[in-house]
Amino acid sequence: MARRNLVIAGSVLAVVVLYAVLVPWLAGVDDRVTDFAQARQAPSADHLFGTDSAGRDLFVRIASGIRTSLVVALLCALLATVIGVVVGTAAGFWGGWPDRIIMRSTDAVNALPHLLLGIVIVAMFRGSLLAIVLSIALTHWTQVARIIRSEILSLRQRPYIDAAVLAGASRRQVAVRHLVPATAPQAMIAVVLLLPHAVWHESTLSFLGFGLPPHEPSLGTLLEEARSSLLLGGWWTLVFPAAVLVIVTLAVAFAGQALRKVITPPQPSELRL
Repeated sequence: MARRNLVIAGSVLAVVVLYAVLVPWLAGVDDRVTDFAQARQAPSADHLFGTDSAGRDLFVRIASGIRTSLVVALLCALLATVIGVVVGTAAGFWGGWPDRIIMRSTDAVNALPHLLLGIVIVAMFRGSLLAIVLSIALTHWTQVARIIRSEILSLRQRPYIDAAVLAGASRRQVAVRHLVPATAPQAMIAVVLLLPHAVWHESTLSFLGFGLPPHEPSLGTLLEEARSSLLLGGWWTLVFPAAVLVIVTLAVAFAGQALRKVITPPQPSELRL
C-alpha cells in the first residue's frame, strides 16, 4: 500500500514538475510582460487558465509560480533539516545538562507563533529571498531536532557504538562516522515532510504582501494578485492557482508519508503474527 501511494504521489509530482519546467520554456514568452489589451480574459482555447489583470497568461504564469515556490520550499526544508540534525545530534549525543538546555531552548522556539515570527523576520528585509528562506527554516527545525535526538539516543545503545569507543574512537569520530550517517533516512523523510509546510508558509507570506515582490511569480503572489480580479468577476485568477497549490501540497504530503512507511521498518506492534 505504501509503495503504491508513493508511486501515485510521485507520479503527480513528476507531472507538476514537468509542467513547471517545460511550459515556460515551450511558451517562449516572458510571463512578466504585461498586455492590458488581453486583461481578465476567461479561460479559452487561447488561454487555458485565462489571463490576469495585466493580460499575462495564467497557464504560463502558474507554471513559473510552481517553480519558484518549489525552489523556495526546497531551500527552506533543506536548511531546516540541517539545523534540526545538528541540534538533535548534539542533544542526543551529549545528554545530561546540555541535552536539557538544548531541548528547553527547542521548546521555547516551538512555542513561538511561526507565522508571526516569519512575518517579523521578512518585514525587516522586504522582498529578500534569503529572508523568506530564513523565516521559514528558523521556525520549522524543532520537530526535526526532536526526531533526530530520539534516533541518536537509540543509536547510542547499539553494540557497534560501544565497539567503536573501545577501539579508541573519539566522540567526534563516533558522531561523524556512525551517528550522523545513521540518521540520513530520517533526515531525508524530514525534508520531504517539510516541503508542504514550506510551500504553504511561502504562499501565506506572499499572499499577505511580505513575501516575494509582485513581479516574481509564485503561488502566493498569484493568490495575492487574484484578490482584486475576483471582485471584478475574474474567478479563474483565484481558482486555478489555489487548485494547483492544493494539488502540490497534498502530493508532497502523501509522498512524504508513504516514503516514511517505506524507509522506516515497522515496529513490533505493527507486525502481523
